[in-house]
Amino acid sequence: MSKCSTNCIFCRIVAGKAPATVVARWDDAIAIVPLGPVTDGHVLVIPAVHVADATENPAVTGATMTRAAEYAASIGGSLNLITSKGAEATQTVFHLHIHVVPRIVDDALPLPWTPQQSAA
Repeated sequence: MSKCSTNCIFCRIVAGKAPATVVARWDDAIAIVPLGPVTDGHVLVIPAVHVADATENPAVTGATMTRAAEYAASIGGSLNLITSKGAEATQTVFHLHIHVVPRIVDDALPLPWTPQQSAA
């Protein structure tokens, strides 16, 4: 865990030095609309401190997941909570973030895997 870096876009957003559509803010995290939301209501919950991924600092990960769960409860309905670790797992910004992805019947959004795409 480290303080936020000027090289990290999420650190700059948390610090108010880069633009973002903020939908919720806590002392330890922020929720923003991503640049390319995959469903209506898709947000990213981002910790205020810089941790690269969910394994770097379990306490920060837990606190961030708590914020994501609180936000999810406030919007209700079905949804996915998703985080990734590493490029092979589709992580593109190396600052922990949790996707809150609201879902509706027949929204046609596949998960990263389906029974037809299983590697098992």
